[in-house]
Amino acid sequence: MPEVFNWQLGRKMQYQYEESRPKRQIAWVFDPNKCIACQTCTIACKQTWTWGRGQEYMLWNNVETKPYGFFPVGWDVQLLDMIGPGAWKDGKYEGKTVFEAAGPGERVKGWQPESEHWAYPNIGEDEPAGLADQGSYIKQTPHDMWFYYMARICNHCTYPACLAACPRQAIYKRPEDGIVLVDQARCRGYQECVSACPYKKVMFNNTTRTSEKCVACYPKIEQGDQPQCVVTCIGRIRIAGFISPPDVVDRRNPIDYLVKVKKVALPLYAQSGTEPNVYYIPPIHAERNYTRQMFGPETDSAIQKYANAKDDPELVGLMMLFGATERIIHGFDVKDGIARGYDEAGKEFVSVPLREPSFIREYFDDVRGTYLHNTT
Repeated sequence: MPEVFNWQLGRKMQYQYEESRPKRQIAWVFDPNKCIACQTCTIACKQTWTWGRGQEYMLWNNVETKPYGFFPVGWDVQLLDMIGPGAWKDGKYEGKTVFEAAGPGERVKGWQPESEHWAYPNIGEDEPAGLADQGSYIKQTPHDMWFYYMARICNHCTYPACLAACPRQAIYKRPEDGIVLVDQARCRGYQECVSACPYKKVMFNNTTRTSEKCVACYPKIEQGDQPQCVVTCIGRIRIAGFISPPDVVDRRNPIDYLVKVKKVALPLYAQSGTEPNVYYIPPIHAERNYTRQMFGPETDSAIQKYANAKDDPELVGLMMLFGATERIIHGFDVKDGIARGYDEAGKEFVSVPLREPSFIREYFDDVRGTYLHNTT
């Protein structure tokens, strides 16, 4: 089996095909600290892409409550059980990936959910972990009692497990933007992709008898716009853009800055080996052992930087640009209290103040001859 370099693992690993990175790779950064589980992203995706027959149960975008929420039920517990324990040492993952854990005759170590596993998208919603005494005031982080909301989409992985597992080569990764798609004409419904995906973001349509998945809103990406789930998010927890290759770091690129420069955004279950391209800012109030196994050994450092963002105008400015425009931001800077976003040609097209101006009005309005009172 060929060996490819996985920069998230800090080493080479086995994969079904030779390394072939796209010309550029679409990527996302999500901030669970700001998510309120309003499900606006879920409904926006549902209304856009999965309203047809056989798609009733499909949620290409979902928001689940951690630690007890899953869609499908138990997806990440199954993943961790399959690949077994694995330690990180000096930035290198020493355990097995889903490709290296595969047995004889298997391309990918996988798990096939049953129909009932897809039937409870809101299981565990708002259920906290831990204990808090009655009347106690939780002032420290992480909290004794906690939960957080985690939005999930297809990771459009650099090394997709679904692609590696498909015997029909019906799944492909677009070279122009790294989006992973299913060729419906080639798919024969074997569901090897459903079993293989560690994140369970490939789903089977029982009506068409083919597999389907998040398409990253590619018609919008092609026009320079961010996907539906990003632009409809009322909490402004998301940003989408293009991440540079592993050996390139562009400080002005928003995704590069968050993932490679500031290293405040981390991949979800990087130990799967797929090199996912959706990154998360770890929740600051959740139990650290839990978040470490989810986001890796850099979790504590990322949380510390995020917690100190008030002293980092550049990081705050970039966070203010989340949700500020439908267009993909290719470059940014923060100067004189203003965060600015630039298009691919380097032209400014969006700006946001780091601090909104305050206006103090006089108690007595001379023009109207009346006192100005706040009303509720």
